[in-house]
Amino acid sequence: MSDSPQTPPGGADRTPPGDLGWQLGMVLRGYQSRFEAAVEGVPSGIRGFQILSTVVHRDPPNQQALGSHLAIDRTVLTYLLDSLVEAGAVERVPAPTDRRARKIEATEHGRVLLAQHEERVAAAEADLLSGLDDSEARTVASLIGRLAMDVHRAQPGTSPCEAMDHLP
Repeated sequence: MSDSPQTPPGGADRTPPGDLGWQLGMVLRGYQSRFEAAVEGVPSGIRGFQILSTVVHRDPPNQQALGSHLAIDRTVLTYLLDSLVEAGAVERVPAPTDRRARKIEATEHGRVLLAQHEERVAAAEADLLSGLDDSEARTVASLIGRLAMDVHRAQPGTSPCEAMDHLP
């Protein structure tokens, strides 16, 4: 039996080439709108949340490593950190391995702020995945995580924020 002209190569479960980009863009836009609402009140919004989360959960050795991990230009990172310092969420301290470098540490206020907003982000993510059962949601999260790490390894300097700017 051959595929009809409307059936994509590989069968009915396959989407036409190019649809994956549209699908990822729609999911990303849905995630972004929920994420923005969930982090309302965090200085510098999504990027501020990501910085605070990285500082708390990954403990980068210095400001340069923080910027590198998040693919944030050092001049932009400075402004983002200034807003977090001004809000009392983080502080700059001399890096233990190099006194010329600065390490970013979360304050107690920053840890509380992060914990509050992590609950909201978790709820936003659950809302986004609400059309899937628990097993499917875990599978989607696992597969996207693997794909993201593959892309990150292949293109370590790629900024996810810049990718968002170029979505159709």
